[in-house]
Amino acid sequence: SAIIGALVALSIIALLLSLVRVQDVTLPPTVKYGMVFDAGSSHTSLFVYQWDSDKENDTGVVSQTLSCDVQGQGISSYANNPPEAGNSLRECLDKALQVIPAEKQRDVPAYLGATAGMRLLREQNSSATEQVLAEVAKTMQEYPVAFKGARILTGEEEGAYGWITINYLLDSFTKYSPKAHTWLRPEAANIFGALDLGGASTQITFMPEGPVLSQNEASELTLYGYSYKIYAHSFLCYGQDEMLKRLAKELIVSFPSTRVQHPCYPKGYEEPVSLSSLRGSPCTDGSDPRLARGDIAVTLEGRGNASACLAALRSLGNFSACGQSQDCAFDGVPRPPARGQFIAFSAFYYNFKFLNLTEGQPLAAVREAIEGLCSRSWEDLSSSYPTENPKRLPRYCANANYILTLLLDAYKFNETTWNNICF
Repeated sequence: SAIIGALVALSIIALLLSLVRVQDVTLPPTVKYGMVFDAGSSHTSLFVYQWDSDKENDTGVVSQTLSCDVQGQGISSYANNPPEAGNSLRECLDKALQVIPAEKQRDVPAYLGATAGMRLLREQNSSATEQVLAEVAKTMQEYPVAFKGARILTGEEEGAYGWITINYLLDSFTKYSPKAHTWLRPEAANIFGALDLGGASTQITFMPEGPVLSQNEASELTLYGYSYKIYAHSFLCYGQDEMLKRLAKELIVSFPSTRVQHPCYPKGYEEPVSLSSLRGSPCTDGSDPRLARGDIAVTLEGRGNASACLAALRSLGNFSACGQSQDCAFDGVPRPPARGQFIAFSAFYYNFKFLNLTEGQPLAAVREAIEGLCSRSWEDLSSSYPTENPKRLPRYCANANYILTLLLDAYKFNETTWNNICF
């Protein structure tokens, strides 16, 4: 009877299995997690991503699980106190572990990639750079994750990753088909170029029509089974924060006085600057003999003159080195001609968003809005935007004019091709 009972039970199990569809008993793919610190020149952010272990043509389909802004400035600001660079990451690391299941944490790859702020520090103080990276690595290794490294990205890597990001988010590489229940390459995939503006550097990345002139700026990426050849170049010291320092220095050495007129700042606004702070960055060439010795305090007085501001900013880059050549950016750097549509993000977007210029306005309207902003007094601006960061508000005129300089003079966009840029 026991044997008969066992056979009956096995028969019932066999019958049940024969009736259940295969997909009902197939285990779902394992969810994996990854952790990345983006250590920029002005601040650091932590991102947690997740994806299915079953990849699409060897590339993961990724979603963002967490974004956490690290308190304080970028890690390069801790050159004189490296342990604090590591400690600054702890709050965000704790938040990350709250969203990653405990049983998966030790398999989570964790990276820190630093950009132009640390590139500048490396030029100035390589020993402090190594100490800062060592301290952030030490902190990350204290957490139950698979630490994979903390390093400084090249400018070309930064440009390539920005290009991947925007095209991924716009479904240029792959798109889910509900009908086919799978990820497909869009038939009319429109690959966008990337324009990135940070605090210490700016990047341009796109797929050129012809060959890339320098192998250092060429990358071939394989994503979702397709290859892409891109051009990426980063201009160090051409981020908006370093540009403002360079402009302040040129104004001070050109008109030596304790009070210097600044064409880009609004009328009625004053900003104190110490000459020692200008010597602190490789971008301002602290060894310049025109820069007076000692820690002299200078006051920058706003004049709110858009045309004078634009002219002063143009003097910071050698735009005449290229002439009218489209195969050149500025400072004599060779570059294939920009082609196709571009997404301008980071500081390109934030500055134009303040001016309500992110809706595809023509270049003439952009110029008019910038001139209007620059003509407004500090009293007018500060009363009109009481919630705006008081350190950021007086700089919008300079930043907006600098964006025009980069896009028109450096990257050679014009009245016609301006519409190819989406902010």
